[in-house]
Parts: sequence; structure tokens; C-alpha cells
Amino acid sequence: MRIARFTRDDDISYGFVEGEPGEERLHVIGGDPLYTKLTPTGAVVGLDEVRLLAPVIPRSKVVGIGRNYHDHAREMGNEVPSKPLMFLVPNTAVVGPDDPVVLPSFSQEVSYEGELAVVIGRICKDVPRERVGEVVYGYTCANDVTARDVQRDDGQWARAKGFDSSCPLGPWITTDLDPADLSLRTRVDGDLVQDGRTSDMVFDVPSLVAAVSAAFTLLPGDVILTGTPAGVGLVSAGQRVEVEVEGIGTLSNPVVAR
Repeated sequence: MRIARFTRDDDISYGFVEGEPGEERLHVIGGDPLYTKLTPTGAVVGLDEVRLLAPVIPRSKVVGIGRNYHDHAREMGNEVPSKPLMFLVPNTAVVGPDDPVVLPSFSQEVSYEGELAVVIGRICKDVPRERVGEVVYGYTCANDVTARDVQRDDGQWARAKGFDSSCPLGPWITTDLDPADLSLRTRVDGDLVQDGRTSDMVFDVPSLVAAVSAAFTLLPGDVILTGTPAGVGLVSAGQRVEVEVEGIGTLSNPVVAR
């Protein structure tokens, strides 16, 4: 099942997505699917009739995972962590499909990072690996946009990875997906720059959810970014970044100057 969050005539709604790429239609549902029973309203609209929003705005937090692909750790000159390397991103960083990534005035080196994102569906703490499937609502695409120079200068990652518009999510949440071995590709202006598979993660999704929930109580709508494969690079105003995850779809965002 694919669930989108969208706006039409200034009203925010949710809907099931059906149809092949380019022919998708939204079957509108009532309420917030994270908190209420899925109830179709009977209304159906074309994808071209609405504006997609970030499929979820975390009520609490986004938890990022650093250096979770062997090849990415090597390209950045870092060792692979022995435990998941976590950082927090504020929910004000989240934007949706086609929303602009606004380059911050305090950085001259902003980079894309295509990622698989995990959306939590229920309050949970200390989740064992074998029960992770009970607490995951679904998955979406993410771009963990990073100010590299600030990351180096600050010595920690809050400003570098948490500035406004640094966490695009979308285009929707896919609920029935096995994340173990998915293709993950990133394109900049149509050119392929990242081509990885989630099977290359250092820590897989069950391990990440278990580790993150040991540190933080997770709430419905919280998001875990699972790391990026090799191929990260800088972007500039006027470019467009597309993150495609197998079984989900493509998240596309323009990059603009402030």
C-alpha cells in the first residue's frame, strides 16, 4: 500500500495511491492514517490535480544514521562505526516532493545524500530485532542534505544536517515493503551519481530500529534515516536532485539560493 499526504484547495488530505508511474490516482481517505482507521471517502483525484506534501511531519524527531554503508565511509575517509552512529534532525528540516532545498547562507559546500527512510507507526521503546516489523509503519525516500564545511567546522552535526529544508521526504509511504535488498539511486540533473543497495548497509533496518529505540522512545511518525551509499557530492542553485528507492518511487527537489 502507498499512502500520500497532499493538498488541494488548501485542504490537507491523505490518500491511497494506485496506478502505474505517470497514471497514479489518489483514493482519498479520512483522518490521519497514523492515528485513525483507514476510511475511504469515495473521492478519487489524479496525481496531477494535487500537490504532494511530505508524507509525514514527525511529531517528535528524525533520527539520522551516519556512515552506514561501507563504501560511503571509505569515500569520506572514515572508519565504519562499530555501533550505529546517530544524530538528531529537527522536524522543521522536513520538506516534501518538489519543495525547494534552500542553500543556507552559512555554507559553501552543500551535498546530497539519497537514503531509505523508516517511518515508525506506534510508540515503542527497546524493540528487539525480531519485533521491529510490529512498530514500522512503512518506508519512504529521503535526501539527507548536508553542509559539509559546517559539519567539519562545528565538530557535530546539528547545524550541518538540521537546517531548514535539509530533509526532503517523499513522495509517499510504502507500507508493504521488505527493506533488506532494495536499489537506491540518486540523480543530479538526470545524471546518475549514487547507485547502491540497502543490502550493503553496515547495520540493517531491524538493527537500526532496535538500536535507536534503545536510546529514544519512538513515537508514531518518527523517522529514521538509514544512511547513504557512496557517490555523495555537492549541489548548487538551479540543480535538481532525485532520489529513487525500489518499491517506493522517486523524490525530486530543486535546489535554490536563499
